[in-house]
Amino acid sequence: MTQKIAVIRGDGIGPEIMDATLEVLDALGAGLEYDFVEAGTTALESQGDLLPQATLDKIKEHGIALKSPLTTPVGKGFSSINVQLRRHFDLYANVRPAISFPNTQSRYQNIDLITVRENTEGAYRAEGQTRDDNEARSEIVVTRKGCERIARYAFELARKLGRKKVTIVHKANIIKSASGLFLDIAQEVGKEYPEIEANTMIVDNACMQLVMRPEQFDVIVTTNLFGDILSDLCAGLVGGLGLAPGANIGENAAIFEAVHGSAPDIAGKGLANPCALLLAAAQMLDHLKKTDEAERLRKAIIDTLTAKDSLTADLGGEGNTKSFTQAIVSRVKG
Repeated sequence: MTQKIAVIRGDGIGPEIMDATLEVLDALGAGLEYDFVEAGTTALESQGDLLPQATLDKIKEHGIALKSPLTTPVGKGFSSINVQLRRHFDLYANVRPAISFPNTQSRYQNIDLITVRENTEGAYRAEGQTRDDNEARSEIVVTRKGCERIARYAFELARKLGRKKVTIVHKANIIKSASGLFLDIAQEVGKEYPEIEANTMIVDNACMQLVMRPEQFDVIVTTNLFGDILSDLCAGLVGGLGLAPGANIGENAAIFEAVHGSAPDIAGKGLANPCALLLAAAQMLDHLKKTDEAERLRKAIIDTLTAKDSLTADLGGEGNTKSFTQAIVSRVKG
């Protein structure tokens, strides 16, 4: 049965890595049909809107989207379109695996951990932000509902995948209100899963422990801002954001993405590494219960990295986006 998905080609290097990813998915025979929609600066130029209603309607219709990076200005300009998408579709769970791959520029081996980040509340809420030349303010708001459902998602994911431990990361020693509520509720939820070890860790210690002994972690669950920071740190443990996929999961929709930026400085040069989006596509296939296809895709990536076949420069090779993609396609086709 064919599954139709919404596809956002993105900004900067986005179209290049999306074209590469769709070529691999087609070679895989994953039974997908693509409905191309726009968001970001491309949508602004063509439709006068960063996030057109037609795009939202198509994502709602299909329930699944695959998304390349979108530009977000730093410190000024328009707000993050990624945050808008997560809030609009209530994509409350951000799932970021960090897994060691062969022949990457990583200081560690055999890392296999998952960060589960609350995706709609906390420091990333748009309400309450003010700024003038002398003062800036921003509210941190978490709710019992938000804390409970992200904690439950993390423990259910651990149970489903046969994981043995969930680490609840917080800052309740200082942010006693918002972080304290999250900690208390996550611990309450953890008691419902006696087969899974639930431990707690203050976020600054978690950062240090991830660098010193990352093997002690299995699943991490935390709030929005801490999860954003920790998941990038975890990507650094396994070779960088070029190998970091992300899933944004809600009750009625899911968006899968490469979590790195749009890299406008290398756009159009054929230098982009498509692995992050390819790995996000593998997450999407798992979500669609196409697990065999997902595993074939991951194996083709691993085999290409192992063979050092046409790797892009960030992976230590002399290939380009097209040659690297073709090397993966050849292994998918077998």
